[in-house]
Amino acid sequence: MSNLTLGSLFDGSGGFPLAGILCGITPVWSSEIEPFPIRVTEKRLPYVKHYGDIIRLNGADLEPVDIITFGSPCQDISIAGKRDGLVGSRSNLFYEAVRIIKEMREKTNGKYPRFIMWENVPGAFSSNGGEDFRCVLEQICKIKDSFVSIPEFKKWKPAGEIVGNGY
Repeated sequence: MSNLTLGSLFDGSGGFPLAGILCGITPVWSSEIEPFPIRVTEKRLPYVKHYGDIIRLNGADLEPVDIITFGSPCQDISIAGKRDGLVGSRSNLFYEAVRIIKEMREKTNGKYPRFIMWENVPGAFSSNGGEDFRCVLEQICKIKDSFVSIPEFKKWKPAGEIVGNGY
C-alpha cells in the first residue's frame, strides 16, 4: 500500500504537513501567501511545491492528493475578532478551499481528495449564533452531494406565561 499524500491550503508554517510526516503521510503541495511562513516551510520541507494565493488556484490543475487540510483565516469568526462571521473579508476564504476541493474531485471523478480536514479557532461553533458552523458543515457535505442541507439550529426558548386558567 502506498503512502497517503497531502495538500495544505492556508498552510501557515506547515503544521499539517509536519503532522502528516509524523503519521507517514507525504506532503506534496501547499498554498500560503505570507512570505515568512513560506520561507519556513521551504527550509523544513524543500520538496513541497508552493502555489501561493488560494484565489488564483484551480483544484483541477493541482496534483491530486489523498488529503487536503485547511485552516482558513479565522479573524472574522474568532472570539478574539470582530465576529463578522463567514461573510467577513478573511474568513470567507473558507469557500475558496471548498471550491478547490470540488474542482479536484470533479477532475478526478470523485476519487481525490479522499479526506479533508478543516481546523479553526474558538468561536467557530458560536459565530453568528452557530449559523456559520452550520454553513461550514453544509458546504463540506455539499462537496459530495449538492442536494444536502443542514437544518438551521432553532434555539430553545422557554415557555412564556401560562395561558388560560393555569391548569
